[in-house]
Amino acid sequence: MGEARLRLFVGLGNPVPAYDETRHNVGSMTLDRFASTKGLRFERSFHDGFEIAKDTMGRIFMKPLTYMNYSGYPVVTLLRSHKISPEQALVILDDLTIPLGKLRIRKGGGAGGHNGLASILCCLSTEAIPRLRIGIGNVTGSSLAEYVLGVFSKEEKPAVDRAVARACDAIEMLESSGINAVMNRFN
Repeated sequence: MGEARLRLFVGLGNPVPAYDETRHNVGSMTLDRFASTKGLRFERSFHDGFEIAKDTMGRIFMKPLTYMNYSGYPVVTLLRSHKISPEQALVILDDLTIPLGKLRIRKGGGAGGHNGLASILCCLSTEAIPRLRIGIGNVTGSSLAEYVLGVFSKEEKPAVDRAVARACDAIEMLESSGINAVMNRFN
């Protein structure tokens, strides 16, 4: 039995422009970069609580317009309306437990303390949703909330830019090679 083709890519973040460049928004940053390189434009669906862009291969790129901790509701809405199974979606998010700039791709598992992913898993009633975690480093000298809602330092930005570029490469490779090959290359 082959791998499920990924049809939905969800970039987690907070929707307020003041948070655009924060650590917690690296998932959303990744989709913005990917869309920019592919000439895709996000369109808002305020009623459903998300922005989406579609490519010529039928893939959907989504950014929830809810705050991080409520990401599950718009994700479930889109999955159901487009008849996409959780196994056909990829959630792109930040991760405190991964060193800055490193990637980790998995087919499923728990939320790992990430409230946005926890909301999605709870709303879907399954942990079988692939995810691409981007390392943002660990909290140093501030509270967890201050850290994840803080911007990357000048010294951190090059590593983050490389990680976002690699995450975009992983998204592109998923179409041609599947998640197992992407995990082997990027983990």
